[in-house]
Amino acid sequence: MTVLWSGFGLGILALLLTSPAVAQEPEAAGRVKVASGTVVILRAGREMPARPGLVVLEHDGLRTGDDGRLGITLKDDTRISLGPSTEVRLSQYMYAPSENRLGLVLRIMRGVAAYVSGRIAKLAPDAIRLEAPGAIVGVRGTSLVIHVGAP
Repeated sequence: MTVLWSGFGLGILALLLTSPAVAQEPEAAGRVKVASGTVVILRAGREMPARPGLVVLEHDGLRTGDDGRLGITLKDDTRISLGPSTEVRLSQYMYAPSENRLGLVLRIMRGVAAYVSGRIAKLAPDAIRLEAPGAIVGVRGTSLVIHVGAP
């Protein structure tokens, strides 16, 4: 009985270790370039202080306090800057041009966000969407600023 359980347990362990959910780390969408004041990254229900060089992942939330400012650069050279009292979520980010997988969805919940387009906008302009409460912005230009007031 012990031998069967050990073999079964090892089989389950091997399956878990080779599972994509366990074996693969999320790929970096970009990095924090500038962070000052109170700035946090919201990831998997946790808050972590943002600092230059910190990796930003797809689905991360970004929040600045009353004194906070944040600048990130994504893998395709898209630049996003946040002013004080701002909260956004990188809802979707795909940059794999060789596989024709391109997309950026940035949800702005409140505050001020500046956007400067990168390579995704050049390769697939329809793949970019900036969302705000009550509005969706399709990006056709290279830069814009969005202000979302408190509801």
